[in-house]
Amino acid sequence: MSDAEITEDQRWYGRRHGRKLRPRRQHLVETLLPALRAEPGADPSQYFGADSDIGEIWMEIGFGAGEHLAGQACRHPHVGFIGCEPFVNGVASLLAHIDDASIGNIRIHDNDARPFIAALPDRCLDRLYVLYSDPWPKARHHRRRLTCRANLDQFARLLRPGAAFRFASDHVEFATWTLENVLRHPAFAWSARRPADWRTPPDDWIETRYEGKAKAKGLKPVYLTFLRGAD
Repeated sequence: MSDAEITEDQRWYGRRHGRKLRPRRQHLVETLLPALRAEPGADPSQYFGADSDIGEIWMEIGFGAGEHLAGQACRHPHVGFIGCEPFVNGVASLLAHIDDASIGNIRIHDNDARPFIAALPDRCLDRLYVLYSDPWPKARHHRRRLTCRANLDQFARLLRPGAAFRFASDHVEFATWTLENVLRHPAFAWSARRPADWRTPPDDWIETRYEGKAKAKGLKPVYLTFLRGAD
């Protein structure tokens, strides 16, 4: 597809590269990543091998430096995790976590998540995380937000009935916009019953360095959990 054929909604606007990688991380990108790479078009269970004891499949879109994803994978060794992140420095950071802790239940899609999730089969995920994604604060850029309606349609297709979609942000307007969008979607129900449900993280939460820095600045993250309803 040529640049002229790519629509505004299909373009990728995030960063792919940051500082030059340190030698060890560059080596992990060259040697470990190919073995863990999740390519489009396969059933997620196939990424972990026919003989694995993986049960549920959880996905995190935009895993940043990978602390949350790696931490959850260590806590839940029988869950298969798929992380989507196009930023090579973040991918390298996650690879370091995987290498340090000998984590075997993570696979990585190191490119734009949208074509990847569009190629996944229906009802293949048991949980989905979108944590601290780019808020794109300018109104004209809201179409780029990860929780736009088109992506919510894909999330609804991928999640099994009863599966959780967890969202977090330190940008209040973005969180409000997301809440309004998801509440308008017929496939999802908000699980909150009291203010503490969106002001405090879930019991199994793993705080990242980014979240810690946001709190140190006086920002108050919002935690939203939605459940996929039955069709």
